[in-house]
Amino acid sequence: MPSEKAFVFSVLLITNTKLMNTEALKTSLRDNPFTRWAMLLTVGFVLAANYYFYDALSPLKSTLTKEFGFTSTDFGLFVSVYSIPNVFFLMAVMGGIILDKLGIRRTGFMFIAFMTLGALVTAYGASDMYRNNGLGYAFMSSFMPGYSPELKMMLLGRFLFGLGAETSIVVISKIIVKWFKGKELALAFGVKLGLARTGSFLAFNLSPILIEAEAGWTVATWFAAFFVTSALLVFLIYMMFDLKLDRQVEHGGLLSKSEEFQFSDLTKLLMNRSFIYVTLLCLTFYSAVFPFLSFSADFFLNKFGMSIKESGFISSLLPVGTMIFTPLFGFFVDKYGKAASLMIYGSLILVTVHLIFAFTGLTPYVMMVILGVAFSLVPAAMWPSVAKMVDETRIGSAYGFMFSVQNLGLWAFPILAGVVLDGTNPEGTSQLDYTYTMLMFACLGVFGLLFALLLKREDKVSGYGLELPSNSK
Repeated sequence: MPSEKAFVFSVLLITNTKLMNTEALKTSLRDNPFTRWAMLLTVGFVLAANYYFYDALSPLKSTLTKEFGFTSTDFGLFVSVYSIPNVFFLMAVMGGIILDKLGIRRTGFMFIAFMTLGALVTAYGASDMYRNNGLGYAFMSSFMPGYSPELKMMLLGRFLFGLGAETSIVVISKIIVKWFKGKELALAFGVKLGLARTGSFLAFNLSPILIEAEAGWTVATWFAAFFVTSALLVFLIYMMFDLKLDRQVEHGGLLSKSEEFQFSDLTKLLMNRSFIYVTLLCLTFYSAVFPFLSFSADFFLNKFGMSIKESGFISSLLPVGTMIFTPLFGFFVDKYGKAASLMIYGSLILVTVHLIFAFTGLTPYVMMVILGVAFSLVPAAMWPSVAKMVDETRIGSAYGFMFSVQNLGLWAFPILAGVVLDGTNPEGTSQLDYTYTMLMFACLGVFGLLFALLLKREDKVSGYGLELPSNSK
């Protein structure tokens, strides 16, 4: 009998141990709130570096004109070349497909490396090392004499940066979905966007200070390039945790295998009216914000007679607004829903602010904060809404398509803004008139408002539940 009792006890012990192990396997790193949010901060640093470099030269438009003879059209071309890989080579779409095929780690490292290379080439193109007949200077001087060798090398760097930057944002968006779906998804997207805008805020405030360094104004461009380089190293840290998470969920039988990508998947996206409306909203809304932000410091300098430092500070108020409000609106969407309505309100505010900038002399301090509210409302509601419309296995492709369409606007409208500025201001004028440029941005906001209204109407038919709390659908 003792041996029989011992045998029964052993069976019960083994069974209980197996049950405990099974329960342990049902949890993973993403179920730990501390680890989940730590991963968000890690990839948020990468995103902040991305946005810092994108905006680092925006407060320096007048410096680039003085040093290299850049016209407004040249500056618009420099801003827009970032989007060429994603518009004409569909790199954000291809990057999304590659992401769904190769996974987060390999795709992320590859495209953040492109981003880093592009940042370093851009800084090199503006440096004295290059201008003093450095590597590539003679070659860049041998063609297209209407453009300076400095502009051409910086365009190459900006092109490479754009090649990696947009897909890296797609990767980070999928990382957020991976760690937060079914949890605080909209809040996580809000915090992610807030961290990104921190990079923009720093760019508009640090660059005007760094150009006054004793070593020369190019300290500002090199600092931006090294910031991006550090982001690549930080992503390596994230990769270790991502690998551990995949091993955990695979061992626990929780890892869903991605299906082979089919081009019919892209066709399904294009047949989804809700997805088309949110994509067109993404195109028009961001085209009314990012190109404006690139010219905003010069706009304030010309319209209000401010210094480079002060105009850069005012431009940074938009990122400050988004840093504060985007997580709050994300929390609101998680808790109460109303994502479609928030996109309408944000688009309406955007149009109002651009019209005020065009026709009045109201203080830009307040207006930029209000614009920051608009730029919080729409992204905080839009990006998590896509996760309701698209299967998680195809989320990379969906975000990639959206970023490619978005980049069509980010390519075209900075050039158009520069052309409008040069065309509506006599050559050699000391104070640029931005009225028609601001009207162009306001018109884009009107189209965004239209697509937001159509999206809300379509949601009543499609039933994706955009007006419901995040975890209700």
